[in-house]
Amino acid sequence: MIEALSQLIERGGYPGIVLLTFLETIFPPLPSEIFMPLAGYVASRGELSLAGVIVAGSVGSLGGAWLWYVVGRAIGLDRARQLARRHGRWLTLHPRDIDRADAWFDRHGGWVVLFGRMVPAIRSLVSVPAGIAQMPAGRFLLLSAVGSTIWTTVLMSAGHALGAEYERVGGWAGPVSNLVIGAMVLVYLVRLVTFKAD
Repeated sequence: MIEALSQLIERGGYPGIVLLTFLETIFPPLPSEIFMPLAGYVASRGELSLAGVIVAGSVGSLGGAWLWYVVGRAIGLDRARQLARRHGRWLTLHPRDIDRADAWFDRHGGWVVLFGRMVPAIRSLVSVPAGIAQMPAGRFLLLSAVGSTIWTTVLMSAGHALGAEYERVGGWAGPVSNLVIGAMVLVYLVRLVTFKAD
């Protein structure tokens, strides 16, 4: 897979990086902690500039975040409540949970979006509740752009600095991502088993 990603980055250049980071945001299993450092490594060889790959990565990441935000806005609070009523067992949510989450997001949503864009696995999902909560689009874009740029800069700069040993970045970012995903699955299973319908 690394060889295929390397070829896509080398042949696709900046547009290829935009595409990869966009897809990584839409489909979280695509490993940003592998291809972002790889893009930094390609830049270290002089084929692309580090600033260019960071900008391309941030643009693609922001595009994916925006798409999920639009999905969240399309669902809206009323439809989210309806989904909780119909499929509450599998969503492990009651309509009142949606209202509580909405109120909590109104108070803390800015920090959640900003830092959520820097957490593996969470970074793709955080846009949906922001859309459901009707966070102002300009605020969402600003916070997402800052968080995405920080995440992209860290990973790509690490790959650039490490050169041919860029895979070491995936060595620490990969397990963190797996830990977050495992914790999310565990929390879901516990909620599913203990869920009580109204």
